[in-house]
Amino acid sequence: MNRDEAILGCVLGGGASTRFGSDKALAVLDGATLLDRARATLIALCGDVVIAGRADLEGAVADWPEAGLGPLGGLAGALRHAREAGFGAVLACGVDSLGLPEDLLARLSPGPACLAAQPVVGLWPVATLDVLAEILTGGERRSMLHFAERTGARLVELDAPPANVNTPEDLARLAEDQRRS
Repeated sequence: MNRDEAILGCVLGGGASTRFGSDKALAVLDGATLLDRARATLIALCGDVVIAGRADLEGAVADWPEAGLGPLGGLAGALRHAREAGFGAVLACGVDSLGLPEDLLARLSPGPACLAAQPVVGLWPVATLDVLAEILTGGERRSMLHFAERTGARLVELDAPPANVNTPEDLARLAEDQRRS
């Protein structure tokens, strides 16, 4: 695969975790942090992975154009990094997107595409950065679904949507479900 066809993985790891009440990325499920789980998932799919919105970690990329813009700012930072490093696209997931299928990349290819149930999980060609920059620096609605609409992204349905951890109770339910399985 040519470098410009290579895909950079990006864990969207920033955020205030207000509903969770503490740093969700560092929450532990079955002996591993949510951040480590998300990173491992993307490494298996892409090889090269960055963490957006976590300046405190090695391999981090800064949100763009500034911090505090949610997942779009993290994705913009990853897309800028991917363009500068010669990658063709970014495969992104949230730090709390658990249970992603092993064939996720195939399901989302060709991009742009994202999961209908969790649009933070998506495959975004570097060329979509121009649209994202317009959204982030203009007066447009700042949402992943709006970005998906503006780029003509396919919304991909999964048989079972991945887990999404927003509260400690969500994490406890997920841990209990795993114990039962």
